[in-house]
Amino acid sequence: MSVLTRDEAQTRARLLDVHRYTIELDLTTGDDTFGSVTVIRFTARSEADTFVELKPAELRSATLDGQPLDPAGLDGNRLPLKNLTTGEHELRVDARMRYSRTGEGMHRFTDPTDGETYLYTQLFMDDVQRVFAAFDQPDLKAVFDLTVQAPEGWSVLANSVTEHLGEGRWQAAPTPLISTYLVAVAAGPWHSVRTEHRGLPFGIHCRRSLAPHLDADAEELLDITRQCYDRYHEKFEEPYPFDSYDQAFVPEFNAGAMENPGLVTFRDEFVYRSAVTDTERQTRAMVIAHEMAHMWFGDLVTLQWWDDIWLNESFAEYMGYQTLAEATRFTGTWTDFGVARKAWGYEADQRPSTHPVAPEAVEDTASALLNFDGISYAKGASALRQLVAWLGEKDFLAGINTHFARHRFANATLADFIDSLAANTDRDVHAWADAWLRTTGVDTLTPDVTADADGTRTLTVRHTGSRPHRISVGLYDRDHGDDQGCLTLRGRLDLDIPQTTPQAIGKRPALLLLNDGDLTYAKIRFDPESFETIRTGLSGLPDPLTRAVVWNALRDCVRDGELPPSAYLETAHTHLPRENDLALVQGVLAFAAGQIADRYLTPEERPAALATLRSLCRDLIRRTEDGDNPGLRLVAVRHFIDAAAHPDTLSAWLADGTVPGGPELDPELRWRILARLAVLGAIDDTAIDAELLQDPSATGQEGAARCRAALPDPRAKRAAWDAMFATDETTDLSNYLFTATAQGFWQPEQADLVREYIPRYYQDAVAVAARRGPAIAEAAGRWAFPAVAVHADTLRLGEECLRDADPIPALRRKLVDQLDDLARALRVRQA
Repeated sequence: MSVLTRDEAQTRARLLDVHRYTIELDLTTGDDTFGSVTVIRFTARSEADTFVELKPAELRSATLDGQPLDPAGLDGNRLPLKNLTTGEHELRVDARMRYSRTGEGMHRFTDPTDGETYLYTQLFMDDVQRVFAAFDQPDLKAVFDLTVQAPEGWSVLANSVTEHLGEGRWQAAPTPLISTYLVAVAAGPWHSVRTEHRGLPFGIHCRRSLAPHLDADAEELLDITRQCYDRYHEKFEEPYPFDSYDQAFVPEFNAGAMENPGLVTFRDEFVYRSAVTDTERQTRAMVIAHEMAHMWFGDLVTLQWWDDIWLNESFAEYMGYQTLAEATRFTGTWTDFGVARKAWGYEADQRPSTHPVAPEAVEDTASALLNFDGISYAKGASALRQLVAWLGEKDFLAGINTHFARHRFANATLADFIDSLAANTDRDVHAWADAWLRTTGVDTLTPDVTADADGTRTLTVRHTGSRPHRISVGLYDRDHGDDQGCLTLRGRLDLDIPQTTPQAIGKRPALLLLNDGDLTYAKIRFDPESFETIRTGLSGLPDPLTRAVVWNALRDCVRDGELPPSAYLETAHTHLPRENDLALVQGVLAFAAGQIADRYLTPEERPAALATLRSLCRDLIRRTEDGDNPGLRLVAVRHFIDAAAHPDTLSAWLADGTVPGGPELDPELRWRILARLAVLGAIDDTAIDAELLQDPSATGQEGAARCRAALPDPRAKRAAWDAMFATDETTDLSNYLFTATAQGFWQPEQADLVREYIPRYYQDAVAVAARRGPAIAEAAGRWAFPAVAVHADTLRLGEECLRDADPIPALRRKLVDQLDDLARALRVRQA
């Protein structure tokens, strides 16, 4: 299949003005395919040839201005339109299209709980071609008029209000001008909760089997939606631009959510079947806020080409966190961003695959797909946060509103965005954009504290990198009246980097913290005295965001080989038992377990690391026995399970159905325990089958697949491998079952058992990615990669694969990143 190049898109955009799509989808034709009839009305500005895209199972017919086109002329995904004359045209395409099991195009899912079937579209980038014929590029916006024939008893959701015409036929109101990739349909026997807010229909929807769980959280979900909607209308002068706002929680969704105008789709893990922490609820709320921001930035004003995808994602990421903090009960969002999302950006920005936030050359759609990473989201949002600190929120919002007014229902570029900002400030935002958005890598800021003759101190910040920074410097003193090691804030100094002169700071503080408040994007280091204070007093810092900055700095030091992994574990063991912020506890434990214990320490050192983690979790469990902090207790229980070295305690919890003192074991905890018992060889298929009988849900099916793949048995490993990589299309795993199987397969405790699969991985991953496409390539590169096999041979084989095997771009990018992480782990071990 051909990918669309930027040059081709620019040529077609100069030629065509697309007016309207009239689309008829027939979802009653069987389990494998559906009918798709598309009529496109467009104008050609000159005489020329062009093409329309589609990826059909069968192209039944096509006519241009009533004249038939030869279906055999379809070349891959391109149907040529030759000898167009200047003026108006009508193209009609009748095709049979395939359902997807990978979350791309029209995804079809049958719920194992009750046998009900659900369909939804995910048309991002170029997957609209899997559903209907289109001039598929973001700057050929059009009106979409959609009709759907669905089975009786189903409801159909779309970008605009839908009406049931009878006998399973549904009509959606015509949309305003939107891009092809933003069209959305979701069909099935949905459970729906509907309301209105400020005259606009709101709805939330999920599978029927999840109805009790959605109903339990419906008021929270709708409250968050209302609060964000109202806050955006305070910030933005342009009103919400669509006729309704539906949020559908859909199965086997690859991303967190998708910003389809009027019909946002979310992964339905956000409908919680089991207990979750308040931080996880905050994450769900942030995604709601993020996607709603896209209604303006992304949907009302859309990128012209995919090199500006960061404009969509960075803006929504920044606005999601900021608006949630301003408008809802979740006021600590930037702590979670700092400890979780920002680390994602730092990691991506230090790999060979790094790219500018706003890359200048994205030549085609395959290249563009690779830029959905921690740079476009987390680094871009960090850059915008720094921009607001430098520019001021008033001028920033004025620029945003100018941007919306200039480009509503149209397309825009980075240059347009910067011009809109520049129209509302005297600052040189063009120079700022060049320094922040066109460069790669992470700057490093290091404090030098010197003593003056009178005993006072001055600060000079050494700056490795090229970007300007506006930061706060926190000065903390020990509270000598407190025996818990508390630190008190003496004050914060605002500093512009690079400095023009050293900064006087008065007497020596116990801790000098650069980037206090986390307003810039840079690695920070500590002076020796401050590092000693951190070692003994980290948990005594009063603000969780300050502690997040410190934990991130320690994490960076470990990754850069400047702090032994064991020292990080010791610091966590000392200070996490006194930590109250759930995002920090979760973030630190995740890094300690997933990176330090599993990758940065040698197999000989790993048992001691797991013992430290178990001890830390026991401390947290004991601390929460009074029931005052169930979220903290849940985090501790989860990580205790994952670090268990012997089955006795876990088996007892499973038999009793509860952890002593709580929590009771819900499905998530039961499957987590079973997965760890499987790794330890303490259960077999019989126990897995028995649990699946009790929980036959989609999540239960995934849990069972994960457990079976984790069993320390050669036959189980062979079966799991064949399920992932066999070439029989009739037995291909869905995207979620593939991921679950891959998550169970590689275990540090089973290195000898799976060693033979390391060389096989590179051959089989290349083949399955080529056969099944980008979504499975992403899963194979992320989850099926032998990440715990931290050996020079794993690295060598991977480099040979990149050099000789020609993996598709999606897999190549994942392999480049994984191999760089592997090389870093080897360096940390050697440091």
